[in-house]
Amino acid sequence: MHKLDTNFPVWERVFMVAPLVLIGTNDAQGQPNLAPKHMAGPASWDNFFGFVCARSHTTWKNANRSGTFAVSYPRPEQVLQTALAASPCQAESPKAEILNRLALKPAPLHGDPFLEDALLHLECELHQQVEIGGNVLLIGKVVSAAVHPQALRHSDADEHEQIHHCPLLAYLPPGRYAVIDESQAFPFPRNYQR
Repeated sequence: MHKLDTNFPVWERVFMVAPLVLIGTNDAQGQPNLAPKHMAGPASWDNFFGFVCARSHTTWKNANRSGTFAVSYPRPEQVLQTALAASPCQAESPKAEILNRLALKPAPLHGDPFLEDALLHLECELHQQVEIGGNVLLIGKVVSAAVHPQALRHSDADEHEQIHHCPLLAYLPPGRYAVIDESQAFPFPRNYQR
């Protein structure tokens, strides 16, 4: 094993698999904002979702002000739209102009933006914030959820085939992505329970 210097973040020294989601919020004027996040995912076995954000980011400011946020899990063919959502607010083309070209729809309860036709949509109400170094872990309670019909698990379906026909988008920090369309059953020990 190669020893890493923990005086610096270790996350840029090795590839890992992470989800890639879009966090949707609205600003005070009701304009949509989307931000890709990979330090994100379920925050409990119950319906809670968390993501890491900086206080200086528009996403944190909007979610903190409104108390809500939306989560879209993009499909692999939506990687370009996901990348465009990372455009800085002060760029050659204003971010609002870029977002206006994306297929967005409002979440049913609070109106935060979803990326249309994503694999999974979660609408969340801010539940808790945890300070972590220079960042904040925002945890939301999932109050509304919808899944793309091809991604919905069925007890009588072959899970390997389902993932093959409805692949998942993964982020490989720092700076790469992958399409997951092959999977294997995990070899849990007999009588394993979570």
